[in-house]
Amino acid sequence: MHSYSNKGMHSYSIAESPRDRLIDRELSWLAFNERVLELAEDESTPLLERCRFLAIFSSNLDDFVMIRVATLKRKIENGISKTNTAGLAPLELMSTLSQRIQELVERQTNCFHNSVLPGLREQGIDLVFWDQLSDGEREHVNSIFSTKVFPVLTPLAIDPAHPFPYISGLSLNIAVILKNPDSEAELFARVKVPSNLPRFIQTSGDTKRLIATEHVIIANLHQLFHGMEVVNNYMFRLTRNADLEIEEDESDDLLASMEQELLRRKFGPPVRLEVDRDMDTELLSTLMDELDINVQDISRYKSPLDLTGLNQIADLDIPALKFPSWSNQVAMDLRAVDADDDEGFYEVIARKEILLHHPYESFNSSVVRFLETAARDPQVLAIKQTLYRTSGDSPIVQALIEAAEAGKQVLAVVEIRARFDEQANVRWARKLEDAGVHVVYGVVGLKTHAKLSMVVRQESGAIRRYVHMGTGNYHPKTARLYEDFGILSADPVLGDDVNKLFNQLSGFAPQTLFSRILVAPRTLRSGLLEKIEREIQNQKDGKPAFIRLKLNSLLDEEFIEALYKASQHGVKVDLVVRGICAIRCGVPGLSENIQARSILGRFLEHSRIFHFANGGEDEHWIGSADLMHRNLDRRVESLVKIVQPDHKRRLNRALDGYLSDGTSSWHMHQDGHWERVTRSQDGERLDDFQMKAIEWYRNRE
Repeated sequence: MHSYSNKGMHSYSIAESPRDRLIDRELSWLAFNERVLELAEDESTPLLERCRFLAIFSSNLDDFVMIRVATLKRKIENGISKTNTAGLAPLELMSTLSQRIQELVERQTNCFHNSVLPGLREQGIDLVFWDQLSDGEREHVNSIFSTKVFPVLTPLAIDPAHPFPYISGLSLNIAVILKNPDSEAELFARVKVPSNLPRFIQTSGDTKRLIATEHVIIANLHQLFHGMEVVNNYMFRLTRNADLEIEEDESDDLLASMEQELLRRKFGPPVRLEVDRDMDTELLSTLMDELDINVQDISRYKSPLDLTGLNQIADLDIPALKFPSWSNQVAMDLRAVDADDDEGFYEVIARKEILLHHPYESFNSSVVRFLETAARDPQVLAIKQTLYRTSGDSPIVQALIEAAEAGKQVLAVVEIRARFDEQANVRWARKLEDAGVHVVYGVVGLKTHAKLSMVVRQESGAIRRYVHMGTGNYHPKTARLYEDFGILSADPVLGDDVNKLFNQLSGFAPQTLFSRILVAPRTLRSGLLEKIEREIQNQKDGKPAFIRLKLNSLLDEEFIEALYKASQHGVKVDLVVRGICAIRCGVPGLSENIQARSILGRFLEHSRIFHFANGGEDEHWIGSADLMHRNLDRRVESLVKIVQPDHKRRLNRALDGYLSDGTSSWHMHQDGHWERVTRSQDGERLDDFQMKAIEWYRNRE
């Protein structure tokens, strides 16, 4: 430890070791997924929602292993021993991660078998095994097997004439040990559980009694291996490296390069093997040898493997076992506009900037309508749009196609490198091109993550630009589940900024200057750091000074150090971080003025809000950027300044709710541990922020 001093300040003791200053990224991510698991473990969470959170936990962990663990393994294999920013060497970190992952998987398994599964049975939802079926149920299930399952199965034998088969990533597989009754020789075969079939099959007309598809296949293995004796069977699942690597500078066609890389992804090296806890030792050894998997890369636990399949259970139509139903509201400023009044829709936006808060306020009646109206409006000359994640049947994509077919100038900046959405993005990028949309892929070396839409309209002999900017993707389905803010605006200053940014994305304009937006990688980092420095100076000058940030992730070392500096000068820093949070809170002499909360629930907290006291003249920004190196330096991101006083008040209300001691949330401690706080000191149940927000928007006049 050493002391930090500055003129006019007390002396502070500051952590010297990187481990004392930063929490490792990967461990922080696992802490986030642990918070998801805690929602599944919480018996006050509705039962089917607990199934959903178990599935989300599994899906999150798959992504983590495919990308983060795979990257770490590659470093180790390449002999890289340099410690990371948190002071951990790759081998040490890998050992810690392996142990931590196994602990969390054990908790998930215990939660499912000892709490959720009995709870489902109590509610009449039976996940049964083959030997629990009645004769009538077996006949019904066998009929489904014969007509829908058996035709798509491909049993693969393994012997000198049949080499070990390719095992696709995240596929669920049955390892079958067989015996030849003539030679008594034991053989091995693999049967893949088809991923395009439901994970569970109804045993009869009763939708509440189900059997896993793999159990049905196992019960019918004799039909796949006629004349052989089925000795035993075990489930296993492989995870492969799915991190894509494209050298853009060496690619003449980014779209074609992405298509080739997606094919290579299927054959990425194995990074994890999940197996039945009681798998035969010799069989496991064979799998390890054939798949080149080490002992520390094996996850053994009680079946069923791959609990992402619980989404099917969570989708059962039993309202009493889910979060209370709700309906989102049309944004107040748009309620007076008739559904077929296109002119009136533009007039409302021209009259007053509109702040949107999804999913509480409808995405379809605001953002989707914005683009659908533009597509059919004869006065609209051009539409410009960024697309990071969306759906192929999205009304937004359809609106862009309709506009192009109507002769409008349409530009789509498509990010085909959006992780795990690459294949879908390539598909509809081709579809847009075929319709005559000008499709570009942004700036070489940078992902385009900014959320921008602009409509250029001819009005009374003049041109007016209408803009949407937001914190979330243009994806109508996820907009019902993700919490995000956005604005609809006809502000000419903002319109000019967004127009310049689109020109930068589609052409060559690296030195563009902006008035109301901050854009990464050029001005966003420096702009936010200047605002933190301003709060420090205001604190010194006795002016109001504080910083409140709502983020998905906080990882960038320069920003963490800037926030530490602000704390040391007495600036109060309040953080709401859903996922990765590498900063340490409440450390004497370092961060005693910093507190971090995390909110998770029925909606994914996705919005980014930046609030600075600014000497009493509150300053707010919203946008697409988190405080991570990739967002600030390797992506095109944007933040927009909120200018209307009523919009500032709404953002303050949201931040106040997130940070309130009366809100159920997770609180970070000095050691990086997150503690869930659901009750007050008096034992009263704390408010669920998202439920309170639903009520507020429902009752808003």
